[in-house]
Amino acid sequence: MTKKIVITGIGATSPLGGTARDSWNALLAGESGARALEHDWVADLALPVTFAATAKVPTADVLERHETKRLDPSSQFALIAGREAWADAGAPEIAPERLAVDWSTGIGGVWTLLDAWDTLRERGPRRVLPMTVPMLMPNGPGAAIGMDLHARAGITTVVSACASSTEALVNAYDHLQRGLADVVIAGGSEAAIHPLPIASFAAMQALSRRNDDPSIASRPYDIGRDGFVLGEGAAALVVETEEHAKARGARIYAELLGGSVTSDAYHITAPDPEGSAAARAMIAAIEGAGARLSDVRHVNAHATSTPVGDIAEYNALKRVFGDLLDGIAVTATKASTGHLLGGAGAIEAMFTVLALHERVIPPTINLTEQDPEIPLDVVTSPRAIEGDDVVAISNSFGFGGHNAVAAFRSA
Repeated sequence: MTKKIVITGIGATSPLGGTARDSWNALLAGESGARALEHDWVADLALPVTFAATAKVPTADVLERHETKRLDPSSQFALIAGREAWADAGAPEIAPERLAVDWSTGIGGVWTLLDAWDTLRERGPRRVLPMTVPMLMPNGPGAAIGMDLHARAGITTVVSACASSTEALVNAYDHLQRGLADVVIAGGSEAAIHPLPIASFAAMQALSRRNDDPSIASRPYDIGRDGFVLGEGAAALVVETEEHAKARGARIYAELLGGSVTSDAYHITAPDPEGSAAARAMIAAIEGAGARLSDVRHVNAHATSTPVGDIAEYNALKRVFGDLLDGIAVTATKASTGHLLGGAGAIEAMFTVLALHERVIPPTINLTEQDPEIPLDVVTSPRAIEGDDVVAISNSFGFGGHNAVAAFRSA
């Protein structure tokens, strides 16, 4: 028998705020998390892009000193978000063997890896920290949460580029349906605002170069969009069976209906322009949830603000919804947060859950002239959600042709 799966806790640290609630309020207010980078290496290395969406609250302001010293920034973000989500869920009393973690990252401990390489070259092997490998490994963030909360039902890490944390949420749903856990902490984190990723993304013409005005650089669907803005942070969701949540009197934000994962097998960085595999992921997520296409009223789009990516996603949406697409409110929250890579799906899932819970769709900022080739109903100021039993989906697509879609229903 299919179990109902619900969201009972949320946590985040993002370019918009140090908590889930602060991030959400800033999103509704139309704020941008993009800002100039104040590091010597920006000028020393003559980086062509001099801004990013950095975390608004430094991890050192939240964590103990020994935690920041022993954890890569990607794990630091994860621990902050995971702890907040757990507390928000009421810190449920649960046997460790029934608590699991499904986490994700797109790149992992890039800061640790490259700092250690510099240390090795400049100071020799005896100066390399013994914790270097545990700090740089991609499963480090999930392990940090799991050890902090004593999760022994399994700690799984997904690495599928920018689809990673949506895929982690799909895995969490599956693990709960299979009875492998009663509660799962799911989400993703990323800390890749480092000279090397910036230089690489810039070399492939993926980043916006609006160095003169970072706050308007991420502009999904706008005819003047010129690339994404690199972001950092983490988001976590506490996911559990409805039976378990009700038994402990938990607040329920929304229902997780499930999700789907497909792949383009088209190109290592470019999306399939026809969007056929992305469309299959959306259809499978909706049909697998027992919903109809007409039930979907809101889409939190992947919408990175790249010239080709936004159009490819529109083509996929049109394939799925046809004429129904005219009645679906679409928002692109990367305009505010930047692109958190492996953490993007998690924070966008959190925003989708809050949209359903608070009955309001957050805005897409910086849309001044909508691309006529993308005739979507894009929400540009907070818009009320009307009606009962509303379904929303959150899309994530990543390098390598990874597609992941999560479906939610209002509680």
